[in-house]
Amino acid sequence: MTEPRRIALLEDDVNVAAHFVEIILSDPGLALDTQAGSIAEAQAILERNVDLVLTDIGLPDGSGLDFIRTLKAAQDCKVLVVTAFGDRDTVVAALRAGADGYLLKDSAPETILDGIHVTLMGGAPISASAAVYLLDRLRQSDVEESPPAVAAESLTRREVELLTVFARGQSYKEAARSLGISPLTVGNHVKAIYRKLEVTSRSEAVYVAMRQGQLHL
Repeated sequence: MTEPRRIALLEDDVNVAAHFVEIILSDPGLALDTQAGSIAEAQAILERNVDLVLTDIGLPDGSGLDFIRTLKAAQDCKVLVVTAFGDRDTVVAALRAGADGYLLKDSAPETILDGIHVTLMGGAPISASAAVYLLDRLRQSDVEESPPAVAAESLTRREVELLTVFARGQSYKEAARSLGISPLTVGNHVKAIYRKLEVTSRSEAVYVAMRQGQLHL
C-alpha cells in the first residue's frame, strides 16, 4: 500500500489552521506531518522530510516568503501558498521566492485539496484572480525591451490548448474536463510542455510560450 504524502502546515490563525487540517485529513492519501504557527516554530519543518508545505505569507514573526526561500534552499520540497493576500506584487513575489502554487484562503475546500494534489504532481495551481494579476504583470514586463525567445521545440495544438485553460486559472481536473481528456493525460502534456519550454511551473510556461509567440491570449 502506498504511503500517504506528508504535508506540513504553516498558519498562525488557529481557526484557519483547523480548517486546513480538516481538509488534509479528509484525504487518506495525505498525512499531516508537522504543524507550525510562526516562523520560529516552522524551523521544525526544515528538519523534516515532507512532500509539501502549505503556508501562509503573513506570519506573526516574519514573512512566509523568507521561509519559502530558506526551505527551497534546504531541501527539495513543494510549496503551496494559501493566503488572504491576492495583490499583484505579493503573487509575483511568492512565485519568485519559489512557491509552486498560489491559492486564496477563501477557495473552496475541494479547490485547496485539488491544489495540494496538483502541486504534488508537479503542477502549479493558481487562483483565477491571482492568475489574472500575474498575466497582467507579465504583459507589462520587459518583453518589449528584449528580443523574444526562440522556441527550441514547438508546442502541439493540444499543448497550446492546455496552456490556454491554465492561463484562465483552471486546475488539472478542470482542464481535463474542458479538453475531454484524463487528468493523467494532462500530467503527461504538462511534462512535455515543461521539457520543451525549459520551465518548472505553469506560470513560467504561459509566460515563455507568450514570449515565443506560441500562445496568444
